[in-house]
This record gives sequence, C-alpha cells and structure tokens, in this order.
Amino acid sequence: MLYHLSQILKSYWILFNVVHYVSFRAMAALLTALFCSFLFGRFFLEFSQKFFRSKAREWTPETHKSKDNMPTMGGLLILSVVLFNSFLWCNLTKPSVWIFLFCLIGFGALGFWDDWCKIRRHKGISARSKFWLQVSIASLTVIFLMVSGLSTTVSFPFFKWFNPNLGWLFIPWAVFIIVGCSNAVNLTDGLDGLAITSLIPNFATFSLICYLAGNFKVAHYLHIPFAHSAEIAIIGATLVGASIGFLWYNTYPAQIFMGDIGSLALGSGLALMALISKQELLLPLSGGLFVVEALSVILQVLSYKFLGKRMFKMAPIHHHFELMGWQESKITVRFGIISLILCLCALMTLKLR
Repeated sequence: MLYHLSQILKSYWILFNVVHYVSFRAMAALLTALFCSFLFGRFFLEFSQKFFRSKAREWTPETHKSKDNMPTMGGLLILSVVLFNSFLWCNLTKPSVWIFLFCLIGFGALGFWDDWCKIRRHKGISARSKFWLQVSIASLTVIFLMVSGLSTTVSFPFFKWFNPNLGWLFIPWAVFIIVGCSNAVNLTDGLDGLAITSLIPNFATFSLICYLAGNFKVAHYLHIPFAHSAEIAIIGATLVGASIGFLWYNTYPAQIFMGDIGSLALGSGLALMALISKQELLLPLSGGLFVVEALSVILQVLSYKFLGKRMFKMAPIHHHFELMGWQESKITVRFGIISLILCLCALMTLKLR
C-alpha cells in the first residue's frame, strides 16, 4: 500500500522515492511488524486467556503439567501482523507475494482448525487428514508458483554450474520440502520460546538470501540463480519482526503458546522462502535443528517398533535433554545458538561456489 502510494507522492516530494528500495522497505517492515506485535500483543494475550486456553498435552514430561490451560494460538497474532505489514510495504502487483500469503493463510487455517478441535474436543484432527490437507495446500502453492514463472531447476551448494531441471518432478520435490519443514517446526514447538528462537535466525537468513537472489548483479557475482525474489525478502523481514515481538511473550516462562496455527504456517513460510530463492538445499543446513528434531521422532518410532526399545528418553529430542536434567531455558538458549551458527554456515556457502 505504501509502495504504491509512494509512486504517486514521489513526484511531489523526492523523499518518498526511498520507498522504492527493497532494502528500505524490508527494514521498515521489520520495525513496524515489531511495533505492531508490542502494540497489540497485550490485547491478544488477554483475548486468548478468555477464548484460547490449551488443554492437557500428551507425550510431555511431568513438569509440563503446570502448563495445561495456558493461552494458545499465538500464531494468530504473528500471522495477523505479517499480513498487515505485507500489505503495507510489499509491491502487491507481484504474484509471488499473493502466493506466499496464500500458503501462510492456508497452513495457518489448518493449524487453527487443529488447535480449535484440541480446545473444544480435547483432540485434534487426525494425522492422516492433517497430512493430506498439508499436501493439498502445498501442491496448490507450488502449481501457482510454477504458473507465475518459478524456475523448476535446483541449485546445489558449492557447484555453481550444476542446476538440474526437474520439470514436473519439481512439484513433489517442493511439496515434500514445504510439508516436511512445516511438520519439523511443529515438532520443535515443545518448549517455551524454542521454535520461535530457532525460526528468527532462519527467517533473517532467507530474507537476506531472497534479497541477494532478487538482485541480478549480486546474484551474478555470487553465481547463484537470479530468482526475482526481492519482494519475498520484505515478507521475510515482517516474519522476523513479528517473531521477535511474539518471543517477548513466549520466552520462558511463556505467557502464551504459538499453537499449530503458528508452527505449521511459519514452517511452510520458511520452506517457501527457500524454494522461491532457489536455495532450498541450504534449508537442511540452516534449519538443521528442525531436521534433528524430526529425525529424533522418526528414529524413536522405528527403534521401538523394530528393536522394542526407545533410543531417547522421550522424543522430540528437546524432551530427551529435559529428562536428562537440563533446564528448559538452557535448552532453548543453546538450541537457539546452534541455529544461529548453522544459519551463518549456510550464508557462507553462497560465496563458496
């Protein structure tokens, strides 16, 4: 909205020309998203205390029983802030902006439904229904992106000239990444501030990558595909600002939980940023913590099924460390540090080609 308004006003006052720059709008979007989170966070917290109280959670340590009946669905605040600031700062003529927001809203709506069922019926939607709805939303998103001109090539780290074209196979490839990342973030969301602390450096990393890949000269210099992803960097910046604002209320001891509405949507958004910037193979590195969390659950199930014993004290792995005696806040901070280091390593690979 401000971008389009500035195109009219810059002829009257040259200062409005600064809104044309993606870098300015990204930084402004981050700050306004953070401000909106602080401005409306307290009101949303009071609202969720009345209407969005979580019920008893299964498969958690005994120490988590004190968290029953906590306010939840904090992801609704995050998504509302992101949508508002995306409309405020993005160039709304870009199809990728609308497709990205469609994906966020789609996964957010699925998460809202699941959270609401847990609140009202003490049981969420079935895992099968949840999975196929995720696949459906992700498939539509990828098809829309391909129709809008997204390349079906895959860029490999460390190999500047190796960019195989997957053709129609790109659809299942991209759907796997979106659904996998969404569920991995959902599994990580088990301790106060854990998921959001790990998401913030990832959003910042891929916002920067989207900006670099969206600049033809910089992309050519770094030998990465030019991806027309600059506007997605602005949405990424709003995700950073909204996530930091949410962390204010979600940090240990949490006043509110993110809920599936947040974890599913934010996980899909992170995957989509990687896909649009054509750097999805960096996601397992920068989001290595999410990969480990998901693998710990898979290994726990396989170990119990085929060997008759559990590999970890409890899965996901953050509960394993909790049962080893680590304090919840210590796990969150240490995992956040690991996420930051992994994100820096992912950024380093852009030059190592």
